[in-house]
Amino acid sequence: MKFNEWEPLYREIINDMGYDPDQDALSARILSEMLFEIKRSASLKTLFELIKDNDVLVCGNAPCLGEDLLKIEPSEYCIIAADGATAVLMNAGIVPHIIVTDLDGDIEAQIEANSQGAVMVVHAHGDNIPAINSVVPQLGNIIGSTQAQPLENVFNFGGFTDGDRCVFLAKEFQASGIIMIGFDFNDPDVTDVKKKKLKWAKKLISLV
Repeated sequence: MKFNEWEPLYREIINDMGYDPDQDALSARILSEMLFEIKRSASLKTLFELIKDNDVLVCGNAPCLGEDLLKIEPSEYCIIAADGATAVLMNAGIVPHIIVTDLDGDIEAQIEANSQGAVMVVHAHGDNIPAINSVVPQLGNIIGSTQAQPLENVFNFGGFTDGDRCVFLAKEFQASGIIMIGFDFNDPDVTDVKKKKLKWAKKLISLV
């Protein structure tokens, strides 16, 4: 998705959620500078090789993920994990090909998956600057992402939550099909803020 197509949605989201776009932009710049410094970026070609013309399994982190995994054969897919879903996959003996994360899930599981080859699509936003500073230096094979104006090495593929960003990523890199598991947009056991995020995730995924 081109940024001029995404930006009106982004403005709606930040107005609804009360987020500061300047902090999103600052976080993206910090991540960009860090990636230039540590020189551990993956190339977009890697994402194309993993996703293009392949069926993608997008794994959200709803409580149903473990049960959903039993109903499919994960080895048939390029697996994209949304942040905290990584721990569930790793516990099941599955290393995702790609992890889309804003670094608020089980970091140890993500670091382990990364050490076993998972590409990290690390998302910068206004609330995770401390996590970027502390976690990114421990990672390799990284691609930076932002929901604000993209930079030279920090990209905007579209999406707001980790889950819907996975779907936008699969679409951007021309997956032949996208299957979603581990999603529950009507989970009653989440905070009011999370409910708003799930509402946006559902709306955004419907646009893909």
